Amino acid sequence: MPIDPSQTYVFLAPDGSAVDVPGGEAFWSGPETELDRFGRSWLISEFECSSDWASWEMHPNADEFVYLLAGEAVFQLEDEGGVTSIPLKGHGAVVVPRGVWHTAKVSVPSRMLFVTLGAGTQHRPVDVRGA
Repeated sequence: MPIDPSQTYVFLAPDGSAVDVPGGEAFWSGPETELDRFGRSWLISEFECSSDWASWEMHPNADEFVYLLAGEAVFQLEDEGGVTSIPLKGHGAVVVPRGVWHTAKVSVPSRMLFVTLGAGTQHRPVDVRGA
């Protein structure tokens, strides 16, 4: 069966199996214990982004793969050296290293596919420490 990753996320379980889970709001409004369980393994999800991200995020336990499927965005990665901007247009990808704060400025509505190990993810508002 085909999967629409904007409606159905795929959880890559520690035993090597792939499990379909309801995506979108159904996923993110689930109980905290369930979200914590999914954060311990890889989650594949897709989002439509029509505006700049409202927060920076950081994943302390693994790199994150972000694939721009369509649209245009500038990914901003912040480390000790400052903020690096990575423009993507049409399609392309960025690997965000573990422990690096990141956000995106969306130039035109965009679709993005994420592969994330979410355990311990932290967020902060965009207006904190710049950009």
